[in-house]
Amino acid sequence: MIIEFEQGKIIATQHEVVVRINGNARINLQAQIDELTLIAGANVVTAVGSGINWSVKLDSNEQLQLLADEIGIAITCY
Repeated sequence: MIIEFEQGKIIATQHEVVVRINGNARINLQAQIDELTLIAGANVVTAVGSGINWSVKLDSNEQLQLLADEIGIAITCY
């Protein structure tokens, strides 16, 4: 599944997520599903684990929910 947001695209499969940030730098962020946390309210995807540490803010709660549904993990509320 591909989810487009203001700063780029999220490509999600059952095993991993790749975030492609628009711009000349062509930044790609990749993480396995078990390294991700989805944070409600802030609409943030974070990846922490085995040498990975990044976060991306999405445009809306709907995008976060689409990602959660696709990869099968719960959204965390703080």
